[in-house]
Amino acid sequence: MRMRAPTTAIQRAKVTQHAALAALLVMGGLAIAGPSGLLAWSENLRLLDQREAQLATLEAEREALENRVALLDPNHADPDMVGELLRSQLNVVHPDEVVIKLED
Repeated sequence: MRMRAPTTAIQRAKVTQHAALAALLVMGGLAIAGPSGLLAWSENLRLLDQREAQLATLEAEREALENRVALLDPNHADPDMVGELLRSQLNVVHPDEVVIKLED
């Protein structure tokens, strides 16, 4: 009986060590090749650069639109902006202007 007890304890210790080693290998593999691992790091940086460029473009467009909205304030509208909108949307011109149509 004394012989079986130490061998079972040794076998349990080996199983525990092998399980711990397997867990460490899985965690190491995920740290290198996982979705947030070292291999995905460059892809994430590239996507971040793309998003920052897109954000800068959208912010510039937003500032331009905010400027147009400020120029069209009903209380004090910019005369040039009002004239531009009248010409483009209603097809109106001043009496002293000449319209030249270009054929395609």
